[in-house]
Amino acid sequence: MSAIITKMRLSRRAVLRGLGATMALPVLDAMTSAFTAAAQTPLRRLGAIYVPNGMNIWNWTPKTEGSGFEFSPILKPLEPFRKNLVVLSGLANKEADGRVGEGTGDHSRAQTAYLTGVHAKKTEGADIHLEGTGVSMDQIVARELGRETQLSSLELGLESNDLAGGCEDGYSCAYTGTIAWRSATTPLPIEANPRAVFERLFGASDSTDRDARLARLRKDHSILDAVAEEVNALQRKLGTPDQRKLSEYLDSVRDIERRIQMAEGQSNRELPVVQQPSGIPQTFEEYATLMFDLMALSYQTDLTRVVTFVIGREKSTRTYPEIGVPEPHHPVSHHQNRPDILDKQARINTYHVKMFAHLLEKLQSVQDGDGSLLDHVMIVYGAGMSNSDIHFHHDLPVLVAGGGAGRVKGGQHIRVPRDTPMANLHLTLIEKMGVPIERFGDSEGKIELLAGV
Repeated sequence: MSAIITKMRLSRRAVLRGLGATMALPVLDAMTSAFTAAAQTPLRRLGAIYVPNGMNIWNWTPKTEGSGFEFSPILKPLEPFRKNLVVLSGLANKEADGRVGEGTGDHSRAQTAYLTGVHAKKTEGADIHLEGTGVSMDQIVARELGRETQLSSLELGLESNDLAGGCEDGYSCAYTGTIAWRSATTPLPIEANPRAVFERLFGASDSTDRDARLARLRKDHSILDAVAEEVNALQRKLGTPDQRKLSEYLDSVRDIERRIQMAEGQSNRELPVVQQPSGIPQTFEEYATLMFDLMALSYQTDLTRVVTFVIGREKSTRTYPEIGVPEPHHPVSHHQNRPDILDKQARINTYHVKMFAHLLEKLQSVQDGDGSLLDHVMIVYGAGMSNSDIHFHHDLPVLVAGGGAGRVKGGQHIRVPRDTPMANLHLTLIEKMGVPIERFGDSEGKIELLAGV
């Protein structure tokens, strides 16, 4: 075992090694001394989740403000997490607005500006470019926090990660293939296959080990089987709280492996003619919850502290017959104020929020220091436009979930001054993640009301 145990102390980078397998450990009490400053300061994590095609903003925005706000129909699934939620109204994605001579392309600009706060160059070629540095807020944080983790960041999604070609009226697919940008010309593509995500989190350190592990996984064996001896030895040396943490973590890993293997088996048996990527469950709900569980697992293991998640690319045509919406999402978003179509859009929006609630429940269930992962994370959830029928990039549907390790005062609906740049929120969160910064994107200041208690 590569983990070095000295007087019941473990390295934070401790891992378990078995035949052709390497597995990270969750953050345990034994990894820090009770007398160190690190033990007294919970780890901070950052997340950003993007939903496409705007929102039924009338069913999203709470009618009341302040700490006693009433949950709107779309936000209702999040009511159990009130104390860890800040709903914001009035934010604007102004850099997504079109400029003279650009014509259409509102979807591409909306997604690109969501985490960058800058304007995208109109092109379908290889000369994609964002104004300014073009670095998204998650990557600013990842540059700093990534020094302490195996992965500086993780980019997840539920649709294709194609970056080449044109996707919207003269705009490259690169603009809707991600929300994470390492630089003005470098988009970070999402990973949409849960098997590939699992391999990235728990992959072996060299090609020989990786090949052996892939062969073992194809035979439906578990990574836990390969490190079982190491696990048993470690369990005997840990205190009771750490034993419980490790046991819960191993249960999560085994459950995710089982679900991936089941999805692969179902794909092969039930859809022999359709070339569906292996490891992707057949229903959206199973798929989304599996990917959200992997997101939670990446935080739990401290393999990364920065994750972005694209529920759907702009102009997504995913259908949702399971909730009574067989029509493609994008056409539904152009509702023309028809009550029946607005109702269908609200159903899609609520369905996405329900999946997000699953993530929050998962994070809340994982003990992390003196609280839970939910207490120590900050996750931005929202869309790059509000009224999708007119591609309106103002009064955005946005919320922040998580306690930010005491840096976010939850249980509020805050209405900021009209057209406050979305970048003001990002500037605030970047600083709350411990990264000093004076300006970001088109920011004009911070949102002081998010100050923690």
